[in-house]
This record gives sequence, structure tokens and C-alpha cells, in this order.
Amino acid sequence: MPTSIYKGIDYGRGITNINLIDGIRYGVICLNEITQAWCESSEPKLSYYCSNCGAELKKGAEAKRCPDCYRKIEEGDFDFIEPDFWSIDDGRYKAYSDDNNDIFILKSPYFSYAQFCSPCAPGAGYIMNELEDKDYNNRTYCFGHDWFDDEVAPYTVYSVETGEVVQPC
Repeated sequence: MPTSIYKGIDYGRGITNINLIDGIRYGVICLNEITQAWCESSEPKLSYYCSNCGAELKKGAEAKRCPDCYRKIEEGDFDFIEPDFWSIDDGRYKAYSDDNNDIFILKSPYFSYAQFCSPCAPGAGYIMNELEDKDYNNRTYCFGHDWFDDEVAPYTVYSVETGEVVQPC
């Protein structure tokens, strides 16, 4: 995969889409790049609402009545519910997908050096646009090699713990 020398513009001014503790930026990758691994690993986030008045049901699918209109919740009320989004929070990775089929990586044991995203993800790095010049400011969380079909990431993977390059298995 080709690399770029253009770092992009940090529309987040160093305070948005970044882990302020370790200074690593949130990574963004298109779902199409890792579809199979994402589908196997992510889980849906569901919200439940009353079909009569639209009030949120804090108890979710276990709710017996709507807290606002007191309508009894019936079997089948949630048969066609769609997820708000899909996410992973397994202790190693923390990530979620948005409506545009982009995945935001909020935590990972790995990082890469990536170009800043456009203004639609200010401060984050688009990990498929790897930087040639390894600027400390452009460290971006990424997925490891095992997330890709051929077990090799299309960018250089570094360990957050050691800062060393992680080789594919």
C-alpha cells in the first residue's frame, strides 16, 4: 500500500478524537476493509422505545409497561428493531461503527501512523492512509494483522506497549 508524506489537517486541534492519556488518535477504517472480522466480533447496541408514544424504555426488552403512557408492552413489539450501531468492547479493542459504514477504533493494543481524517472525523486518523514520515503526533489506533483476510494489515502495525513493529504471523 502506498504511503503519503502529507499529514493532513488536525481539525480537532489536538483535543478531539484522541486519547488524551496516551496521545494516540482514534482510528477510522471503512467497514469494507474488514467486513468478515467485524461481523464475527461486533455486537449490536439496541435501544427500545414505546410503539405508542415513542418514550425510551430504560429496562429495554424486559419492560412491562411504558413509563410515560403506561401502555402494556406486548410480545412482538420488538420483532423488527434495528441496532443503533455495532460495537466491540472486549478489553483489547473498543470500537464502533457509524451510519456511514466507518469504524472508529477508540482503544487497541496497536497503532499506526496515519493521515488526519477530513473534517467529518476531526482529529482522528484514517488508518488506510499510512504516513511515510512517522510523526509522533499522528499515532493512530488500528486493528492488528489478524483482522484482515490474508492475516497481513495493509499498513505497518506497532505495539502500543513497546512501540515496536508487530510482524504478521
